[in-house]
Amino acid sequence: MPDRGYLDWPFFTQEHERLANKIGAWAGRRLSGKHPDDVDEACKALLKQLAESGWLKYAAPAPKHDPAGPPDVRSLCLIRETLAYHSGLADFVFAMQGLGSGAIALFGNAEQKHDYLPAVRSGNRIVAFALSEPESGSDVAAMTTCAVADGAGYVLNGEKTWISNGGIADFYTLFARTGEGPGTRGLSAFVVDADTPGLEIAERIEVIAPHPLARLKFNDCRVPKTRLLGKPGEGFKIAMATLDVFRSTVGAAALGFARRALDEALGHAATRKLFGEALADMQMTQDRIADMAVAIDASALLVYRAAWTKDSGAGRVTREAAMAKLHATESAQEVIDRAVQLFGGRGVTRGEKVEELYREIRALRIYEGASEIQKLIIAKETIRNYELGITN
Repeated sequence: MPDRGYLDWPFFTQEHERLANKIGAWAGRRLSGKHPDDVDEACKALLKQLAESGWLKYAAPAPKHDPAGPPDVRSLCLIRETLAYHSGLADFVFAMQGLGSGAIALFGNAEQKHDYLPAVRSGNRIVAFALSEPESGSDVAAMTTCAVADGAGYVLNGEKTWISNGGIADFYTLFARTGEGPGTRGLSAFVVDADTPGLEIAERIEVIAPHPLARLKFNDCRVPKTRLLGKPGEGFKIAMATLDVFRSTVGAAALGFARRALDEALGHAATRKLFGEALADMQMTQDRIADMAVAIDASALLVYRAAWTKDSGAGRVTREAAMAKLHATESAQEVIDRAVQLFGGRGVTRGEKVEELYREIRALRIYEGASEIQKLIIAKETIRNYELGITN
């Protein structure tokens, strides 16, 4: 049973506590956490479960008087933490519906929101976020996929890779160079339907924690101007604002993995006998358990500080979100590694939960900005605040 004591922290309302308890009970009943043979079909089945149970409304919320508004980041974090604790694939499915549609929720016009977001919430359409390229991952300014204005639309040419949900998505939130200025000033964002002529799934990519991933090619792929998000040249702003919301939730997913690893380690240490005593009674084991517990609480504080700050009206939480993602993902890797070590040979055996967690956590230190990039962001923001006289 994961620790719920943090729900008493001042970051949360009673509504958040009810949400955490509800998603926890649901996930405990519905999610097995076992990796399926057919990942594509498993993702579609999980999407249906999440939609039917109403969880996707948090990924793409729809307030009464607006087709869609900004998501509540604390709710997203609580849901991702809980889903990750039970099933990494369920967390992936939920997160991608949010990340892929986030730019539409934040920057789309009324027509775009109406056309896409209800289908995201209902699970009828799968969405993907297409930013990375073979030579442009963390360095977004190096993007080469281009969109040339042509009459009533744009013509896309180029390539995207490491695109989660690639190959099964019904539409893509895509970023391309439109040339309004140099570097990041010349990028724009588009919504591209998967069946658009000229869009090709060039390769399906397999990774250590299986999930749908692909390389996309665009060859004279024509999209109407009505599918441009925001204004030409605003693509970088749109991408960064979207990541500003969802980067904290990556930390929350890592937190869920870490909590599960600690619980697995505690259960094993309490029952495993070594040299006539329980593993949990050994001082070296207690040293590791203490380190794991401290790392988890520190991550939780950073994750929910960032989420609360965003929900409280902050325009940007670049520094806070980067800190949350960096610490939570790096420390979760260490927590899970310690759990694997406590399990000994069982810890690297296929089918053991800690072995699965060991594979699941690795990608989180890379996607949505690698740990090294988060350090650059934190340093630059800290220096900028100092120069402006802002107290950190």
